[in-house]
Amino acid sequence: MTSKGYREVELVCNRSSLLLHGGTEEERRSWAQEAARNFDVELVEVRQAAELPQALRQPDGVVFIADVAKLGRDAQFALLRCLQTQEERPKLVLGVSGSADAALARGTLRDDLHYRLHQAQVDLQKDGLRELLKHRWAQQAEQLAQQAAAARAAEEAARQAAIARLPGTVTRIAPRQKAKPVGGNASRAKGAPRNAAR
Repeated sequence: MTSKGYREVELVCNRSSLLLHGGTEEERRSWAQEAARNFDVELVEVRQAAELPQALRQPDGVVFIADVAKLGRDAQFALLRCLQTQEERPKLVLGVSGSADAALARGTLRDDLHYRLHQAQVDLQKDGLRELLKHRWAQQAEQLAQQAAAARAAEEAARQAAIARLPGTVTRIAPRQKAKPVGGNASRAKGAPRNAAR
């Protein structure tokens, strides 16, 4: 992470797009998922360049690309254009395997895209960051599990309350059966019109 740019904890919480490099693909995905949870949205993952135009049309979303170098330079230009011209755009979490500088040297990462995001980079290889993230994600997983358990318990309680017959509640009673006619009317066929000729 650059010394003059945003801190990692700021980037995971704010709307700034960023370059996320180093670490494993799963670590980069977990980081992007945390960012999406902060905005209460589903994470949109782009794996192929053809998926990019649709993903960029979601202004409130969080779009994750595990390794932007694999999408190619044309797709990277589309990302750059989005960052430069699209006022309402999703938060872009652009992953790079290895270091950003190495991707630049290989020519797999556009230098103009790198420059655009030079203030917003997270290096997962930074000393102590991966351990900090693992601890933070473990705490979040525990909180999510507790919330899910509480939601399930509330649903079950509501279901049981709906099933149970509580004192003072009205119970539906089947309608009374009509008494069968006696005498001369008994011979009349059921459902026959009342004014039928005799």
